[in-house]
Parts: sequence; structure tokens; C-alpha cells
Amino acid sequence: MFSRLTPFSKFLLTVLILSGIFFFGKYILNSTTFGQKIKEQSEEVKKEGNKKEESKGTATAPKSALEKDAVKVGVVTWGGYAGGQYFNEGFKANTNSRYYKEYGFPVDFKILDDVPVSREAWKNDEVNLLWCTIDALPTEIAGLSDFDPVVVFQSDWSRGGDAIVARRGINSVNDLRGKKIAVAEMTPSHSFLLWMLDAGGLKTTDVEIIKQGSAIDAAQVFKSQQVDAAVVWSPDDLACLSAVPGSRILESTRSASHIIADAFIAKRSWVEANRDRLSKLYEGWMRGAAEINSSDANKRKAAKILTANFTGFSEEDSYAAINNVRLVTHGDNVNFFGLNPEYKGVTGEQLYTKMTNTYKAIGYAEGKIPNWRIINEVSHIRNASLSGSEHQAEGQKTFTKVSETEGKAKEAIATKRVSISFRSGEFALDENAKYIIDKEFVEIAKAFANSRIRIEGNTDNVGSRESNLLLSKKRAQSVVDYLVNTHKMNRNRFLVYGNGPDKTIASNDTEDGRAKNRRTDFELVGE
Repeated sequence: MFSRLTPFSKFLLTVLILSGIFFFGKYILNSTTFGQKIKEQSEEVKKEGNKKEESKGTATAPKSALEKDAVKVGVVTWGGYAGGQYFNEGFKANTNSRYYKEYGFPVDFKILDDVPVSREAWKNDEVNLLWCTIDALPTEIAGLSDFDPVVVFQSDWSRGGDAIVARRGINSVNDLRGKKIAVAEMTPSHSFLLWMLDAGGLKTTDVEIIKQGSAIDAAQVFKSQQVDAAVVWSPDDLACLSAVPGSRILESTRSASHIIADAFIAKRSWVEANRDRLSKLYEGWMRGAAEINSSDANKRKAAKILTANFTGFSEEDSYAAINNVRLVTHGDNVNFFGLNPEYKGVTGEQLYTKMTNTYKAIGYAEGKIPNWRIINEVSHIRNASLSGSEHQAEGQKTFTKVSETEGKAKEAIATKRVSISFRSGEFALDENAKYIIDKEFVEIAKAFANSRIRIEGNTDNVGSRESNLLLSKKRAQSVVDYLVNTHKMNRNRFLVYGNGPDKTIASNDTEDGRAKNRRTDFELVGE
């Protein structure tokens, strides 16, 4: 007769049975055809499950759907595009965007700091609109011609974002003669330098250009004291001053206010296929710019958006980046594209034509450079319905009147000497004199619209000193009257002096020397 199993015996028996089942099952799966089929079916079920999980995570995700339908805008790390980014509530396409909520389509901003990469992205339709600057556009427009680019709107003017830093002892543009200057060629930095040299009566052959890949590289070269000056971006200008004792900001686009104009290009085919979207993109962008310009709280909000997308930028850096530009309004665009016949400031056509001629002269604008009228498409600007003071164009800077002594003491940033012929003993401008002023100085005066201008009349030594002093001041005053009456410039901007025969630049012993001394000096001066 068998005895009852003990609890321990039961446990051992259970272990033996389960072990047998496990090893028998393993043998069936690994060593029989039936087992292999079961394993294959199990793997298929697992894969299908994974696909469904992935589908749940992505197929209905709004981000990918928005990106697919978005207007894609290529930008750089720059504060001048804040109007559109603020209106979009960020850089990425999103459902909180006012473009999405009010106009029914998403917008996606892509940072493309590398210039060649950005151009390839535009050519390949990875972006629909691409940043450019009108001043440097003549250097690349021929290379983009196969894609029929058109300028569609302006976003900003640089107002302090670009600067020329110089070592100790260089106090004016004229002091740059013979010096080494680091600059990124065929960029806004290059354009800025060319304008500055012109304002100082210098040519590129009067200085030694040290070519750099970017403004950041130019700043680094200056900080290592390999050059005498460099054209840099903010905030690198302040970093340069800290790194090089005694250095200074020679000039910035805060005063040279109408030289670097940021704008956007698009393929003409895209514009024709997306006119409604372009009109709404422009309208929203201008609304955003107007709101930022009108409210510091909105500017702070825009700075937060930039900070979230700019590597290494603090919120204060982003706020400063916005303050270093003029976010242009609808009214500014109307002026820039020549749609306001009363406007006397710098237009896109004037800037583009001036820089086309300048870059051609030094061999940097090659191929066929199309006329401005061919490369801009602005029907959406002409037809936009944006009213109210916030959308009006920027007015001229207000200059207060200064005393003669104070004006005389102001430091000259650049001096350009222009020979203007007067009849003996007379001070009225004839038509030829007006032509010379228009050709040699009006463009500079408009481009440096936030700078004061000192105009000094000079004579030779023929006649008494007293009569020459009086005559030279009257001649300088006649130049100011012409600029005010014809070109609508602010009278308080000008500082007028007559030096008579006291500031010679050549000997009065020869006719050639006396002719050089009979001149008018135009000087850009700081506040």
C-alpha cells in the first residue's frame, strides 16, 4: 500500500512535470517544421503590432501634416525677420500660428546660415522664400537666373547689426588708407565697406582687403590683431573692443542707415502659383512687424521666440538683435519699391543699381545682371489693405540745431572732397554744380541718413582772406539749400562752415594747386 505524498514530494513532482513540458516545447519549436511555422507567425504578428504603434504616433501627428502644407521660408540667425516669426508664434509650422488661424495655412522657418547651402535649398524647393540683401544681390543674381528669381518684399534695414571696428589710431575712414581690412567678400559686410570707402573718397585699391569666409571669421582675425580693421556683426563688435585695447567702432549701420536692406526672393513660378498665400504671408508679416515696433512687450515676446531657436543666444542677445534693425512696415515697402512718387529716400532700385555698378567696377558682379524692374514682383504690396499709423513708413530722423562751435568740434567719420565750380566771386550753383553734387554726394547723404553732415567751403588765396571766408561760407550754404529744397533733407542735419583759404590741400603757387583748394568738403560726423 502506497503512503500519502509529502508536500516536498509534490513540489519536486511539479518541477519535473513543468521542466518536461518546457523542454518538450522548446524541442518542438526549434527542431520541427511545425515549430518553425509557429515562430514565423509570431514574428509577423509582432511586426504588425509595431507598425500599428508607429502609425498611431505619426500618421495623424499635426506637425508632419503642417510641414507638408507650409510656406517654407529660409532665414539666417538675424533679428530682422522677427515680424514673420512673431506672427507665426515660432519658427516651426504650428496650429497656434496666426497664419494658420487667420489665413488658413502654416508657415515654417528654416535657419540656413551657410550661404551656398541656403541657395541650393532654394533651388531644390526645400524653401519657397529665401533671404537676401539687395546690396549684395548683384553678386549672385546671374548665378540664380535659371530659376527666375524675383524680390517679393523687404523685411528690415540693418541699424547697428553691422559695424566696422578699427585698432587704436584709426579715427576716420580716411585713416584706413594703406591698412589691412578683414571682410567677407560679396556679402552685406563687403557692401558696407565699399560705401564707407566711397564716403571717405577712397577706393578698394587704397586699402588691403583680407578676404574672410564670414563676418564671424573677420571678427576673429581682428581679435587676434592680424588686421587693422574688420567689418563684423553685432554682438561681435563689442567682443572685438574687449579683445583689442584701444580699438573703436569706426561706424555702424545705426548711422549708415540705408545701406543693408534685407529682403526675400522667390521663384517667379512659385509666386504665380501662390499669389493668395504670398499676399497673406506679406500682410501677416507686416502686421507682426508693426506690433513689435509699437510695443516693447511684443518685442520681448519676439525675443523669446528668437532665443528658442538661435543657438547660444540669451534673451537679451535676441532683444538686442531686434533693436539692431528697423523692422520695416508696409509703408516702408511702398517707399522701397518705388510705389510712392513723393518719397525722396533710398529705394530698392537705387540701391541695387548703385551696387551693381560698384561690384561690376571691381570685378565681383559677373554675367548678365538683370534690370531691377525685371527682378521684383510686388503686386501684393501695391494691393495690400494695411492702414493706420502703425503701418506708416519711417520718417526722417529729427536733428536738433547745434551751435557753430559745437558743430565745428564734432569728429569727422569720413571726409569726401568734391570740386564744385563757381564763377569768380559768386556762390550760386549752376546746373553743372548740381549735377556734381548729385553724382558725388547725394547717394551718400541718403545712405547715411542718420549721420550729421558738415559742409565746408574752401577757396584759394586769390583776394583778401576776409572776403574769401565770407564767400566760402555762402558757397557751402548754397549746397545745403540745394539738398534741402531739392532732396528734402532736414536742414538741422547740416553744419555749415566757410574756411576761406585757411585749409589748403595743395600749394597756391600753381594753378593746379589753387584749383584743388577751391573745393567743398562733405564730412559725415557723429552725434
